[in-house]
Amino acid sequence: MAIPQLTITPDTVELSPGGEVVLRHQTWSSYEALLAQRSDKAAIKIRFDADAQEIRLMAPLPNHGKRSAALADFVKAMLRYQNLDWEEYDPITLKRFAKAGVEPDRCFYIANRKAILGKDRIDLSVDPPPDLALEVDWTSFTSAKDYQSIGVPELWIYRSQSFHMYVFDGYGYKVSESSSIFPKLPVSQLIPEYVELAWNKGSSVALRQFEKTLSQL
Repeated sequence: MAIPQLTITPDTVELSPGGEVVLRHQTWSSYEALLAQRSDKAAIKIRFDADAQEIRLMAPLPNHGKRSAALADFVKAMLRYQNLDWEEYDPITLKRFAKAGVEPDRCFYIANRKAILGKDRIDLSVDPPPDLALEVDWTSFTSAKDYQSIGVPELWIYRSQSFHMYVFDGYGYKVSESSSIFPKLPVSQLIPEYVELAWNKGSSVALRQFEKTLSQL
């Protein structure tokens, strides 16, 4: 088993592809320092949990990126199907000061889209959180609790050909079988099938078939 190689210098943060490292007994200032050292171009996700006093660093593999891109394509197809406008962010760092920091694989502003138009960065002290966040767990594990302080209304986690939807009720995340954004669509059935089809048959093939399926509903 390969051991993840983590390198932190005053100028950069590097982690071997597919690696995940947890730093314990960490502070918010340590988290902010790592974000600054990583820079916006580094392909490393950094997550902070104040309750656990942990910083988690993850370096996704290509198969993670392909599945997250396919999942985002299907979300956009469903938004078009419902004639909804959106703004997509990737990458993005969502932070609640001294509480939590997460970096979803993709996120979408839909109902709150107009509130963030023209903004280069999102500040959750004044801006609403995204309406939908997507996570693909391939080399790491995401818990709905990671988003507790962020308060994204709907969270989707795709993991090992299984799909999990969570809805935030103002206090915590509850497992849901239906989407509040796409209430009339069988999201739980469609997503696992077509994400894997994108991996096995190709993204464009899967997207065309997905759009055809929507047109027949």
